[in-house]
Amino acid sequence: MNRKSEFAFNALKGFGMGAGSVTPCVSAGTIALLTGIYPKLIDSLDALGNGRTWKAFFSGHFKEFWNLIGGTFLLSLSLGFVVSILALAKLAVWGLSYWPVQTWSFFFGLIVASTVLLLIGIKGFRPVDCFFIIAGAGLGIGVFQLSPNESPDSLLYIFICGAVSVCTMVLPGIAGSFVLQIMGKYEYIMKALDFQNPDWDVLLVFGCGCVVGILAFSKFLKWLMSKWEKATLLVLVGFVAGSLLNIWPYKDMQNLADAQFLRTGIQSPLDLQIPGAVLWCMTGIALVAAIRLLSSRLKKRV
Repeated sequence: MNRKSEFAFNALKGFGMGAGSVTPCVSAGTIALLTGIYPKLIDSLDALGNGRTWKAFFSGHFKEFWNLIGGTFLLSLSLGFVVSILALAKLAVWGLSYWPVQTWSFFFGLIVASTVLLLIGIKGFRPVDCFFIIAGAGLGIGVFQLSPNESPDSLLYIFICGAVSVCTMVLPGIAGSFVLQIMGKYEYIMKALDFQNPDWDVLLVFGCGCVVGILAFSKFLKWLMSKWEKATLLVLVGFVAGSLLNIWPYKDMQNLADAQFLRTGIQSPLDLQIPGAVLWCMTGIALVAAIRLLSSRLKKRV
């Protein structure tokens, strides 16, 4: 694969990670793990927090700095990530508001396929490994039972929200937007991203929190992976599987009724839209399979 193709394909992966960041169920980390860039992403983020890296930068050795952080890789990934967030933020909110059955079914298919592929990718599976998967699933189910709470609008709290939610970029299983929902700031941040009237104060403080959070957490996760890589991956797989409870399309029947009223403008018997749910679930599964197949083929050309 030539450099231009690699740059474009990594940007596409970044786009997928961005899509995960604006939906309350699909983790950007899950997309990174699924598309095979997870270890490289962790290494690049860890390098950004390394003293040697910044010594090279402040000494004027910019090429060394760029190589240490995997600059071209991070640039392509970031480009796709930012474009995805700006393009899909309103689309995700619209889909969840008006067509929740189809939207959640699509996400459900994504997570099912991702979980299976992640599990297949772990070598040397033993019966005792089931413990880590169950522990991860239990943790995931517990987290996803948390309910969104009222929260302050102070800039300090916005900073904290950024630092906490961005950790999901390197943690497969829990979406940053869901963390924002738990912290009561999902809609607040989505509104701040408005093209026509962005709230730059909120976005700047939130962005600073993201930078601090991801640099700190990536170093911890790299250490964890270096010590207990297989156990960590198994827990993460269980965590991803545990998220299925949160994205079951029919978990909130009142939300489905509200969406139906938004679409039709009249009160009518609830349409469960089961054929549509099955179709979009299969679409999500097919998309994951296609991404994995394309990624494998491109790797063979390298």
